This record gives sequence, C-alpha cells and structure tokens, in this order.
Amino acid sequence: MSYYPIELNLEGTRCLVIGGGKVAERKVVSLLTTGASINVVSPKITKKLKEYVAEGRIKYIEREYLPEDIKAAFLVIGATDDEKTNDQIATDCRNLGILVNIVDSPSISNFLVPATVKRGRLVISIGTSGNSPALAKKIKEELSALYGPEYGELTEILGDLRQKVYQNIGCESKRKLFWERLINSDMLKLIREKRRKEIKKRISALVDQTI
Repeated sequence: MSYYPIELNLEGTRCLVIGGGKVAERKVVSLLTTGASINVVSPKITKKLKEYVAEGRIKYIEREYLPEDIKAAFLVIGATDDEKTNDQIATDCRNLGILVNIVDSPSISNFLVPATVKRGRLVISIGTSGNSPALAKKIKEELSALYGPEYGELTEILGDLRQKVYQNIGCESKRKLFWERLINSDMLKLIREKRRKEIKKRISALVDQTI
C-alpha cells in the first residue's frame, strides 16, 4: 500500500478520540495544537484529560463507544485497549467515509500519524507506512539534532516576507532567485546569534540585489 502524504487544516473541525488512557491523552495533546473541536469518549480518562475538560478545552462523554458518536466527526482516533471495539470503530468510520486512525493498527486505519519534528511552523514528518515505528523514532531523533529552533524562526521570517516580496519583486524568476539567495545566506547563523538588526539588513540587501 502506498500512502499519500498530507497536512490537514483541522481548525474548527470536530475530532473524536475514543479512549481515555495515556495514548489517548497524547493524541488529544497533539490535536489541541490544531484548533480542532475535540470530543473524548471513554468510561474513564486520565488526570490530564480531566484538567482539559475542566478548562473547557475538550468535551467528555463518559461511557463506552457507540456508533452514533462518529456521525458528526471529521476525524476519529481509536485509542482503546479493546480490539473488538477498535475494529468496530474502524468499520463504522470507513462505512461513512470518515478519516480514522486506530492506534498501532495501520491495517484497519485509513490514515497514519507520522512521527514529526516541529520547529515552530516547520514540520518534518517521518513515515514508514506503518512498517517500523522504531525506525521512524530513530530518524526523528537524528533530525531533531540536525534541525534546531533557528529553523522555526527562519520559517516565520520567510512567511512574513512572502507578501512583501511578491509586491516588491514583480518577476517570478527573480522572486525564485531571491528566496534561493536568502535561504542559502548566513540567515541561520544570524538567527542563532540573535543579530536582529543584521537580519533586517541582510534581507534588504538581498532584495536590492534581486531587483
């Protein structure tokens, strides 16, 4: 099976996590960063999940899973310790065309959650099509050491510049040249050394050279 890599915008969408243990907690923590509306269904939940409920960050349905739970969901994560329940969740979601991931069961899921290295808005995903989470973890550790927080800051700078560059550099080929020069300049070094004034000067100089 070949998977299609994708980044989803979950802002405001209804996401359902079925299960209330530590694995479900990790899935909820990850979803909270997306702005999704999160419901959790489980007879019991962890202390941290209870705190999220009290803070109004997630909604909690205190019982076992029922098929009607998924009907309004865009994305479902099954994180129970009951194989029969997980199988039922996967079947119900596939029948309705809902995105479903059953933790540690790629064969009955229609999407997988890759290992990720996050540096601000820079996200590096590592997937093995479900073949080896251990290998994905090893590669994640290697990439984490290679790409520090300065890459997140550079990503923010590039994002902030996009509209300005489009307005000031009318030619597409010149814009491409500008981005290549900027990314291959000493920007990362300047960011690491927190030389903010020189960062602005470097950007201005590169714009002038390109125009």
